Amino acid sequence: MSNNINMIREKISNYGTSNLTTAEILELITGKEFSMSKDDAELNMLLNSLIRKNINEMMYSYGLSKKQALLMQAILELNKRTSALVQNEHRIISPEDGANYLYPKLSYKSTEHFAVILLNSKNRIIGFEIISQGSINSSVVHPREVFNSAIVNHAAGILAAHNHPSGDPTPSKEDKALTNSLAESGKMIGIPVLDHIIVGQNCYFSFKEHCLI
Repeated sequence: MSNNINMIREKISNYGTSNLTTAEILELITGKEFSMSKDDAELNMLLNSLIRKNINEMMYSYGLSKKQALLMQAILELNKRTSALVQNEHRIISPEDGANYLYPKLSYKSTEHFAVILLNSKNRIIGFEIISQGSINSSVVHPREVFNSAIVNHAAGILAAHNHPSGDPTPSKEDKALTNSLAESGKMIGIPVLDHIIVGQNCYFSFKEHCLI
């Protein structure tokens, strides 16, 4: 066992896991030292890359053993399941809250995914659903599909969301037109669209923040 891992474990005992760097977390999981010269932003990009890779790709791209790659896959899957279990504890009270909830769900996708977050009257999350995949526009994302789950689950409001695989969350003309269409539909149905968040690479665009909804 390396001295680094012993030091990391001691750091957890003394200060808790929230004080670990991304590099330390990766080393503790895999036993492989990740460059401490990289900052957390670079390593978070590496994590996004890891999420998209299968076991063989992890082994080839990052020099992990099969045992290390299997462990990483299992931990990533456990994180997905844990996120699903605690989603009802999340409360969206700001665009940043919405973006932080969406990053692990959408930022690593290699194609555009449109999703909705269902909220109750206290802005607590009561559901999350991927509506469509591929280029996002009003001909692909129909209000019927967007609001169907909201109606069935008695949502008080929804937060629309999609990702830009390019990493740049700047909205397109199609994004703006779709947002306007959904907002109007929400008013008619009585389930307001509280925001539309576009997720990029460690950044986001909120239509609410820019007074576009």
